[in-house]
Amino acid sequence: MTVNRQVLLAEKPKGKLALSNFRMHDAAVPAPKDGEVLLRVKYISLDAANRAWMQGATYRSAVDAGAVMAGGSVSEVVESKANGFAKGDLVFADTGWQDYAAMPATGLIKLPRIEPMTHLLSVYGVAGLTAYFGLLRVGEPRSGETVAVSAAAGSVGSLVGQIAKIKGCRVIGIAGGAEKCAWLKSELGFDEAVDYKAGNTYAALKAAAPKGVDVYFDNVGGDVLEAVLPLMNLHGRIACCGAVSAYDGAPPAAGPRGLPGLLVVKRLRMQGFIVMDYYAQSAAAIAELRQWVESGKLKVQEDVIDGLENTPAALIGLLAGENRGKRMVRV
Repeated sequence: MTVNRQVLLAEKPKGKLALSNFRMHDAAVPAPKDGEVLLRVKYISLDAANRAWMQGATYRSAVDAGAVMAGGSVSEVVESKANGFAKGDLVFADTGWQDYAAMPATGLIKLPRIEPMTHLLSVYGVAGLTAYFGLLRVGEPRSGETVAVSAAAGSVGSLVGQIAKIKGCRVIGIAGGAEKCAWLKSELGFDEAVDYKAGNTYAALKAAAPKGVDVYFDNVGGDVLEAVLPLMNLHGRIACCGAVSAYDGAPPAAGPRGLPGLLVVKRLRMQGFIVMDYYAQSAAAIAELRQWVESGKLKVQEDVIDGLENTPAALIGLLAGENRGKRMVRV
């Protein structure tokens, strides 16, 4: 335990993210100060938001060139100089992409010992809680309503659709490619799936949702959001989780057209959220998610990549839509 491998953001990307934007670096293992713990990173969470952090400040500060690439992880306490944490404890922390991190205890979330440990990053972690609170607290679906979700084969979308089915809704997933769309229906129980890569997303959605859409869970923004908007029913709700279409490379030439008029005429509610807004309620949410998983109502799809050195390529692949379910790196 003498070398701390780190993945640095060598330079901020000017277009699409590339391997050349990162570099490996060996540093000394840090020593925790009073009130801190030394963490050994076990699994790194990969999310489209990682790319947004390179562009500028969001709900967190931007990642600057030369810094350790930011990212959350499930980590194990190696040494503690803080009350309430002991060697062997598992925590969720913003460690960044490295083997070890010394972190203030105030920024840590203690985690239970659950097998498989990967579930702490997927269904019981940020992905599961984002799906749970975004759909149920922001979207507020009611039994019998139609729910559409974009990036439906991804970490959040795959759970959103299943939770909507549990709540008695008709579910339409929007994903890229016929294979993913078939998987959503055959494995996860979605009622319909629309391939946005096939062209004319609006026509395909209209056919899939003949009675319109009551709740739309938006992970991508851009053209897909524009296609869904005219199909929203009166008093529909749109939960804005992300805008991955604008994260990597050049942003879309235009935002969704007709948005202001449709919001007024259809009395739509469009609300952005981040999962940290609801962390105080996370214990109850995780308890319900565990019931659904253990009863077989909620299937968990994970995509685990081995090796810290493969983290940049794994994020680039995620942004290209390679993954099904939650992608993470086993350090």
